[in-house]
Amino acid sequence: MNEIRNQKSEISSSKHRAFTIIEVMAVIVIIGILAGIVAVNVVGRIDKARVITARANLKLLHNAVVQFKLDTTRYPTEDEGLNALIEQPTDVTGWNTGGYLETTEIPKDTWHNDFVYQLNPESGKPFVIISYGADGEEGGEDYDADLYSTDIEQPSSSQKP
Repeated sequence: MNEIRNQKSEISSSKHRAFTIIEVMAVIVIIGILAGIVAVNVVGRIDKARVITARANLKLLHNAVVQFKLDTTRYPTEDEGLNALIEQPTDVTGWNTGGYLETTEIPKDTWHNDFVYQLNPESGKPFVIISYGADGEEGGEDYDADLYSTDIEQPSSSQKP
């Protein structure tokens, strides 16, 4: 009689010792769904941060070119490009000793591509600095869209941060 009780207790205790395969699969599926949601949110924020950083760099470079013009009475030529901000061109006077950037290299955009400097672009502005976005090619949509230094909004005193 004791043998039967021992067998029953072994059977009942073995039922409660482990999860079923269905329970384990359900947990794995739930974890996978949650990981997918988190990944989508993080990737979207990284892309948005890259665009914000690229715009800030465009504004910095744009202002440096304007300062170059104020000091030298001309804009850098297309041949000189943005390098005129860190290396003095031979034919200018009034160039700021030390250059117009805090670094000794022209920064790249946040996708590791060179910024493009154009003098007298079609927009009618004196110059423009361009980042071709995530794809590094002209044109595009969303995060692949081109960013122009002339499109960066200058904050006014009435705007709140």
